[in-house]
Amino acid sequence: MIVEGMPRVLEKSDQATEDAEFLALVRPCLTGAYRLAGFLLCDAGEAEDAVQDGLERAWNAWPRLRDRASFAPWFDRIVANACKDRLRARKSVRFLELDDDAALGGHDPFRDALARDEVGRLVARLPLDQRLVVVLRFWRDLPLEAIASRLDVPLGTVKSRLHYAMNTLRKELERQNGGVRR
Repeated sequence: MIVEGMPRVLEKSDQATEDAEFLALVRPCLTGAYRLAGFLLCDAGEAEDAVQDGLERAWNAWPRLRDRASFAPWFDRIVANACKDRLRARKSVRFLELDDDAALGGHDPFRDALARDEVGRLVARLPLDQRLVVVLRFWRDLPLEAIASRLDVPLGTVKSRLHYAMNTLRKELERQNGGVRR
C-alpha cells in the first residue's frame, strides 16, 4: 500500500523499467551532446569528460524530471552546464600547450576542424554564452526557440547573444581581411 506523502520505494522490476527508459531517451542524444561539448570546449577529450559528467548528473536528476518528453533539451542544458564548469576550471588551472600533437598519440577532431576554419577559430574565442548560442544555431542547426528552451533563457536573450556574436565575428573577419567584405 502506498501512503500519500511517503516516498515510493522502487521494486526491482520498476527500477529496470526506469533504467531502460533513461537509456532509451539518452542514447539518441549522445552524439549531439558530444558534438556540442566538442565545439564548446574545442577539445575531444574534454568533450568526452563533459558528456560523462552530464550523463552522471542526468542520471542523478532523472527521478525528478517531470516532463520526459523534454528530455533532449534538458540533457543538452546539463551538458552545456558541465562544459561551463570545465571552462571555469580552466581559468584557475594553467595548462602547458604542446606544439606537436603526434607526441600525444593522435589528433583532436574538434581542435583540427576549428584550426582549419577561419570562422571556427574566431568562434572559439567568443565569450562562452555567445559561443554556446552560435554552436547550437549553426552546428546543431537548432531554431532560436529550441536554443532558448535548451538554455532555459528567454528568446530575446538568445537573439541578443547571437546578434552580438555575429557582429563580433563580422568585424573580426573584416579586420583580418583588411576591411574588405567577402
